[in-house]
Amino acid sequence: MEDGPRTPRLPVPGDEPRSGGPRRADGLRFAVLGPVRAWRGEEQLPTGSPQQRALLAALLLRSGRTATATELIDAVWGESSPSQALAAIRTYASRLRKALGDDVLRSEAGGYAVHAGSLDLDEAERLVAESERAREAGDLRRARAACEEALALWDGEPLAQVPGPFAANQRTRLEEWRLQILESRFFMDLEQGRHAEAVSELTALTAAHPLRERLRELLMVALYRSGRQAEALAVYADTRKLLTEELGVDPRPELARLQQLILAADEELAQPSAPQREQPGTLVRPAQLPATVPDFTGRSAFVKELGETLAGSGARVMAVSAVAGIGGVGKTALAVHVAHSARAAFPDGQLYVDLQGAGTRPADPETVLGAFLRALGTSESAIPDSLEERAALYRSTLDGRRVLVLLDDAKDPAQVRPLLPGTEGCAALVTSRSRMMGLAGAHLVDLDVMAPDEALSLFTRIVGAERVAGEREASLDVVAACGFLPLAIRIAASRLAARRTWTVSVLAAKLGDERRRLDELQAGDLAVAATFELGYGQLEPAQARAFRLLGLVDGPDLSLHAAAALLDLDPVAAEDLLESLVDTSLLESAAPGRYRYHDLVRLYARSCAERDEQPESLRTEALGRLLDFYLATAARVYGVERPGDRLVDRVAATDYPGLSFSGTHAAQDWLYAEAGSLLSLARQATERAAFLPRAVDLLWVAKDLSESGANTKQHQDIVRLALAAARQQGLRQVGMRALLVLVDADHSAGRLEAADEGTARILEHSEPQDDPVVVCWAHNLRGVLALYRNDHEAGERHLSAAIEQFRALGDRPGEASALCNLSRIHLATGRTSSAIALAERGTAIYDTTGSSLRGANGRYALALALIQDGRTTEATERLDEALAVFREHRQRLWVGMTLCRLAEAGLAAGQAARAAADAESALGVLSGVGGEWRRAQVLTVLGRALVRIGQPGRARVCWEEAERVYRELGAAEAAEVRALLAAQGTGLAA
Repeated sequence: MEDGPRTPRLPVPGDEPRSGGPRRADGLRFAVLGPVRAWRGEEQLPTGSPQQRALLAALLLRSGRTATATELIDAVWGESSPSQALAAIRTYASRLRKALGDDVLRSEAGGYAVHAGSLDLDEAERLVAESERAREAGDLRRARAACEEALALWDGEPLAQVPGPFAANQRTRLEEWRLQILESRFFMDLEQGRHAEAVSELTALTAAHPLRERLRELLMVALYRSGRQAEALAVYADTRKLLTEELGVDPRPELARLQQLILAADEELAQPSAPQREQPGTLVRPAQLPATVPDFTGRSAFVKELGETLAGSGARVMAVSAVAGIGGVGKTALAVHVAHSARAAFPDGQLYVDLQGAGTRPADPETVLGAFLRALGTSESAIPDSLEERAALYRSTLDGRRVLVLLDDAKDPAQVRPLLPGTEGCAALVTSRSRMMGLAGAHLVDLDVMAPDEALSLFTRIVGAERVAGEREASLDVVAACGFLPLAIRIAASRLAARRTWTVSVLAAKLGDERRRLDELQAGDLAVAATFELGYGQLEPAQARAFRLLGLVDGPDLSLHAAAALLDLDPVAAEDLLESLVDTSLLESAAPGRYRYHDLVRLYARSCAERDEQPESLRTEALGRLLDFYLATAARVYGVERPGDRLVDRVAATDYPGLSFSGTHAAQDWLYAEAGSLLSLARQATERAAFLPRAVDLLWVAKDLSESGANTKQHQDIVRLALAAARQQGLRQVGMRALLVLVDADHSAGRLEAADEGTARILEHSEPQDDPVVVCWAHNLRGVLALYRNDHEAGERHLSAAIEQFRALGDRPGEASALCNLSRIHLATGRTSSAIALAERGTAIYDTTGSSLRGANGRYALALALIQDGRTTEATERLDEALAVFREHRQRLWVGMTLCRLAEAGLAAGQAARAAADAESALGVLSGVGGEWRRAQVLTVLGRALVRIGQPGRARVCWEEAERVYRELGAAEAAEVRALLAAQGTGLAA
């Protein structure tokens, strides 16, 4: 791909170069990049008739130079000027002088000039010049931002509704200049990895400017980099056909050369040449390193060795050092200390992650990459879904930057490889329990226990030289008993430092009495466990109980309120207790108000609970309180978002209260912040029959975690575990609830056959008196699924039953949902008027209950009926309202489907370019959410729009992909798409 277009200043005939900045005059502002307007401060000034605005425009575009009366007459009327043109010019000038001020519009040498005020065109030129300078300096982020600022100054058509030949000529020039700026911005988008975002806008622009080859070229590159090679080639074929038919010429050589590169699957073309910089303004420089310990001791040889490796990171592709050793040997402390010492060599930032490799659920590289990309300034919407794409964007983002990445507690090389920067100037430090033999090119370091003098030095720095000096032999006994393991030494020394009445000999005697423990301190994980036993034995009773109970919980961490529920304490008392445990180094504070165990400490704490927290009912009660807290709080989140929904009244009873929220944002923030811990507890709860009903209800009220695309797979996997557990334990009603949650998830994911089978099973084995909420929603879902199968009779039967049973339950939102779904059945069977009426009834119920989220679902259904009734303007308004709500509530599935319906509305209204752009946006949003069936829906709509904007080849590619998906799913829509493909061959497709 050749370099992007330059965007020179717009030339105006007879102009001298502009002064390089906007003109100023006491808040007086003028605009020509849209209607010709003037303001003084916030007050808009009158600019008069069209001819008077034509006069003002001619003066503004002369940059303060005088225009003669003859020139102004030619500008306003051209060759057809009226006989009284000169008098009219004088009248217009007089009126403008009155409106703007005598000091603004002046009479000079038989003509007129504007000598004050700022002009939007001047500002646009300044920004474009700034963009050029930034681009030449290699700062594409700033260059793009300046382009975007310049484009934002346009407010519709330049010189809108201004008559005269001068204005007509300038309109053409300004629009051409805008397109040049757009092309330049798109080029920078593609070079920064924004290809997926660019496709939608480029699709619409190529429709509006079908003969502009540069836009077609940019679209081909954007599609190719988005993995849509066939569509990219189809754009070339469409362009060649159009140019031949319209102009009798072939595409320009650059376009033909690009086609050959795509045919050859050129690797260089597939990759952007510059890292993506999403955030304007200050460059994001992450500083994620944990605090280094102030009393770090010894390890001088390792510090020197690792420091030299990092210092040489600029001399080759990257530096990778992997530190291995047993748990508690001080790998993390060493790595953090070295990383802090090397910070000056990595001015662009430091990234850190605990990979939890020694735990039962190591961190997923895909999730880690998402966090890293966000820390580096990438917006959430720009983060790809797949591991491979995230890793590629991560490496691109780090290109040209010097960043240190600390990967702590890695499981194996496979977990580490996607997280390596892979670029010159960056470096990675890895710690692991095992040696990273499979990490090609890594500098391997095996960390053993401390040397005796280093161990004693560490002990002395913590305890104090004065206390050690008089008991040197006892101190050596202590560090030897700790097996010279830094973690064990630190725990023992911290206990001693906190108890001023103890002597070192007292501590040594305590260790000496536990011979088995001393033996275990010398090797493997048992050595770590023995060290933890020492710390645990020094805890006060309340601390020891908290330590044990916190160890019962799976999950990445615990919030303060969750821990308070587990411990049955108020949050203030719980925080004091938890912070005291942090002081002992047995508990970590992951972030303010959040706590976690090192994985081995958690295992040790759990063993203490099993041994010391007796009877077992005490452990069960603690976990039960935590489960109650999550269920009660998640139910409140559900209720805040869905007021009036009776599910919150039908979940399992809880004895421990949950949190309350002031609004939907706070409720959603809690749900997503707690997602990992909440789902981990739900998984753990499926293992106990007594907890299973509450676990299933927790998964139901937390369904947003699945529907929004966040934590989708984890949520659904746990639902399947709960369903299997309910069946195994013979809990039929619990099993039906679990099955309904799974059916809902299958429906959202596009697994329609599985969802249909599930709803059939629920209705076969359930009666309304068993669990009315389950039966209501099963009828509702089964009615929707019948609609998808075109079984309208069954759909109407199930939805009518749902309406009746929701009413009996007093569930108004549920009734509204079934009414809106029934509307779609009526729509599919040609009853458009009743479809509109049903959707309006459902939406009115939603609005009455105050449910903005459900109200958006109602507007979505209403819009479908309005489209079929030909009321596309109303339909678009309803869809826009729904889209705003879905975005606010982070409902990715419904955002994507609403964009698809907006595309359908655009097609019905004859706005094919907008329809294509909306369909493209829908494809991007639904990536990884909604399933293949919905993707095929969007591809079908996109194909229809592409045909109408003159891109039939690309439309055919979309339809062929949609037909394949439908055929593989056994969906009836495959025949519809085949008909479109056949009609395209005869020229009838639309």
